Amino acid sequence: MCGIFGVFNNNNASKLTYLGLHALQHRGQEAVGIAVSNRYEINVKKTEGLVMQALKEQDLNNLKGDIAIGHVRYSTSGKANPQNIQPFLSHFYKGSFAIAHNGNIVNVNELKEELEKEGAIFHTTSDTEVFVHLIAKAKDTEEFEINLHQNDREFLPLLFSAMKKVKGAYSLLILRESQLIAVRDPYGFRPLVLGKNKQGTLFLASESCALDMVEAEYLRDIKPGEVLVIDGEGLRSYFPLGFVDKAHKCIFEYVYFARPDSIIFQDYVYEIRKEMGRQLAKEKPIDADVVVPVLDSGFLAAKGYSEKSGIPLEFGLIRNHYIGRSFIQPLQEIRDLSVKLKLNPVRQVVEGKRIILIDDSLVRGTTAKKIVGMLKRAGAKEIHFLISSPPVISSCVYGIDTPTKEELIASTKSIEEIRNYIGVDTLYYLSLDGMVKSALNKKNKGFCVACFTGDYPVL
Repeated sequence: MCGIFGVFNNNNASKLTYLGLHALQHRGQEAVGIAVSNRYEINVKKTEGLVMQALKEQDLNNLKGDIAIGHVRYSTSGKANPQNIQPFLSHFYKGSFAIAHNGNIVNVNELKEELEKEGAIFHTTSDTEVFVHLIAKAKDTEEFEINLHQNDREFLPLLFSAMKKVKGAYSLLILRESQLIAVRDPYGFRPLVLGKNKQGTLFLASESCALDMVEAEYLRDIKPGEVLVIDGEGLRSYFPLGFVDKAHKCIFEYVYFARPDSIIFQDYVYEIRKEMGRQLAKEKPIDADVVVPVLDSGFLAAKGYSEKSGIPLEFGLIRNHYIGRSFIQPLQEIRDLSVKLKLNPVRQVVEGKRIILIDDSLVRGTTAKKIVGMLKRAGAKEIHFLISSPPVISSCVYGIDTPTKEELIASTKSIEEIRNYIGVDTLYYLSLDGMVKSALNKKNKGFCVACFTGDYPVL
């Protein structure tokens, strides 16, 4: 999924980016990078690891400047190796730029083959590098040069040309010597928000929780298809690919990825997850003693279910918060180990009880099987497993780590077979209509649900 963060007009840009990336750590745990401009040159620091362990104070002190972008990496396209750590810094005939990307390009192989035939040499396996080469080798940009601000006439036509060729999901931050540029694909798959603090510093972030970290106010979302330029003469917006009247925002952001204290897609993640739990209670009422969330992912849905059903919410599982998110660990054997390290049942809560166990999603099923085994050993009488999203049956090509259908338990097994595999008395998924209904409001319409339906809006 990755997280991106940008700062404009603050002499502590590197340190503010560090804080913003720490708030986005849940979106990527493999690597971190920061690029900073002092208005003359761009310097980059990139390294593997978590933000607070990987970057030292001296690293930040060495990154001098008042404009910055940063990236926390979770590998979806491209292997988990140091060459793929972003931001990527490039120098070409029209200057330098650094780029950070959240999303996946679906026509990357086609574009890469075309670029290599033209002489491009790729140094990484990340799809983000395709953007770099498309910008550097852009041709026939005259159609984009009309009505541009004078500061934008040199670089933006090249960017617009690249956007015209790329298909898929991309929220981008681009750093030039004196500009910060935000880009969102015309379907708005991945979130990107704009904020401002009391001192007038402008911020861009994958989620609003990162704005809270730097005491900035959420202003608005970057719109689908928008290119927002920030420089010394203010803010300017362009829509080079035209207006798309139906966005396809990733609903899995609401189900799992985004932090519950964030605003994304113009709405509160916290309330939507609770509403999914309430909808579960309407669709599948169960006579039980306690509602137990799988922490932390299932807590808000469980709270919503408890409030709607009147069944008390209890913490029958306790989480060790020194362990990262098991779903986005790159290797299955690490996921398996982290489940045992992360969760422990509370015997006095579950022993002899009929439990409604609630989680937000069921992707591979391996984690759920182990959790159910823990609860049974702790003496649970019945376990009714409810999921606050539909079965995940298709791989995501827009940035979620489900590269093959074989990894998705619901793509190869029926619900009854999954129930038997996990070992629960009842298994129920929230309906597709119920999930979408929970996320809809007057501002927030148009979701990508391809992982639940197999219907891909862009290929």
